[in-house]
Amino acid sequence: AGWVKPERVLLHIPYWRTDGYDENYPTFQASEEGKKFIGKARGMGYHAMPHFNSIDMDPSNPVYNYIRDFQYREIESKRVQGWSWYDHSSKPVPESNAARMRHRHHKTMVKVHPGLGMWRSILAENILPAAEELSLEVLFLDVTLCSWNLHNSLVDNTTPTEGMKRLEVLIGSLGKGYAVAGEGRNEITMQDQVFSQVHLFRSSGPNVKGIERLKPCPLSEFLFGGWCRSFGYSSLGGRTPAEELRMQMHLDWGAVPTLTVQSAAELEKPNRMMKKILTLAAE
Repeated sequence: AGWVKPERVLLHIPYWRTDGYDENYPTFQASEEGKKFIGKARGMGYHAMPHFNSIDMDPSNPVYNYIRDFQYREIESKRVQGWSWYDHSSKPVPESNAARMRHRHHKTMVKVHPGLGMWRSILAENILPAAEELSLEVLFLDVTLCSWNLHNSLVDNTTPTEGMKRLEVLIGSLGKGYAVAGEGRNEITMQDQVFSQVHLFRSSGPNVKGIERLKPCPLSEFLFGGWCRSFGYSSLGGRTPAEELRMQMHLDWGAVPTLTVQSAAELEKPNRMMKKILTLAAE
């Protein structure tokens, strides 16, 4: 607040639930610490945007037994699509339903076809109570960009792309209505999102080799930016030359000035690039 007026700041909050990050979806229950943090932020005037998920779910959650016939399957191999995260890297999901249900500690996630009306209803029933309890105005839905072609492409006579469109419309219409943000921006998701978290070319985590040679050509911003603003992805704290480069590239491509902050101490004594972002945000 010493740098930027709170009402100009959108806080994307990943750690707010009783469960760990990317665990036990689609259960969205606020922890006591999460409630206090979000309540304090909103009371000061910040826009608080907790992290939800659109189609990834934890197979150890009881909902899995209802939807497991409608997981994403790769178009040729028919393998279940999703991921596990351990040893600091992404791994394929286990191939048996029983094995998938035993790996919460590996943050195993499977993708549910959003064309499935039952899934959209389950998701809405879990998101709405949390949104009402926290008095939210904006929600972040992860992995909304994941609507590609599948072996099981039609579910309820609906493609993944059509299903994602219906999912975003439904979540935005819950209660008295919510602004929806998501991951990735394309000609479908931009229609129902006010903000989109965008990736740099092949650089959702570490920077791909040679990324510094890319020159700005903000076509997505030209086409969609007036309707759906973009913001940066991850590792945007200016702590290393690679992070500085990522932050500058997001600015060059038209994104809202974005910081990945680990602690208040970083804001009290900001590094060079962090100070530049804070200054831009305050203008």
